[in-house]
Amino acid sequence: MQDLKGKVAIVSGACQGLGKAIVHALVAQGASVVAFDKQQGIMDAVAEITSESEKNVLGLVADVSLIDDCKRVLRCALTEFGGVDILVNNAATYRQTPVTSSWDQAVADWDYIMDTNLKGVLMLSRLCIPELKARGGGDIVNMSTYYVLPARSPGTNSATTDLYNASKWALNGFTDAWSRALSRDHIRVNGMCMGATDTPMLRSLFRNNELPSALSDNVMQPQGIAQQLIDLLNDGRTGENIGAWIGSPIEIPPNPLPHQLISG
Repeated sequence: MQDLKGKVAIVSGACQGLGKAIVHALVAQGASVVAFDKQQGIMDAVAEITSESEKNVLGLVADVSLIDDCKRVLRCALTEFGGVDILVNNAATYRQTPVTSSWDQAVADWDYIMDTNLKGVLMLSRLCIPELKARGGGDIVNMSTYYVLPARSPGTNSATTDLYNASKWALNGFTDAWSRALSRDHIRVNGMCMGATDTPMLRSLFRNNELPSALSDNVMQPQGIAQQLIDLLNDGRTGENIGAWIGSPIEIPPNPLPHQLISG
């Protein structure tokens, strides 16, 4: 495996859970990282990472759903580290959105979820793409969900979370179109689509944030998904959704046939 020394990454939603694990994995491979989150705790998370050894990690409180914040994140990457090679679109939000909710609630839920899960991905990626081109290529990784892959278990695409589901399916449009359009510029675009992973978002679905024993014994860990991301960066493929399922090895699968790249 090659290291990432000299590479610069931006990771959104990096305060905790999967985002924090991704920052750990990137800096362990030698990358410099701009890690941001709208939660103030991002500064503590970065302090923890940098205290372990001298790492090039810059923490920012910023909201990916706000264009001025996205511009500030990119500006910091350019000023502090000289460019961008890797963008990890990890920030996401979730809430239950029953189809039977009121019109006003549905519209409010739409803004709450889509502003982060889709508009934020669009804005930050479009800002970074010229900088990736200037560096001679790079990677965009859109963190998605196994909901967009062929089901291996019941319970996928819950009927009570239609907007969250829709936001993740919509990421396929970005991943597919961008991978095709940017391949000539040596920019790879992939989605990572994991099942139940032990993160604060998953724990928030259960009373007292405690996972049921049947789930806690089998749930995937953020560190495993973060390592899969490192493996993906080293693999060099583009235009694919990379799955991870409970009970299966967390690994990069063989290259699929062309018609299976986004559909799974």
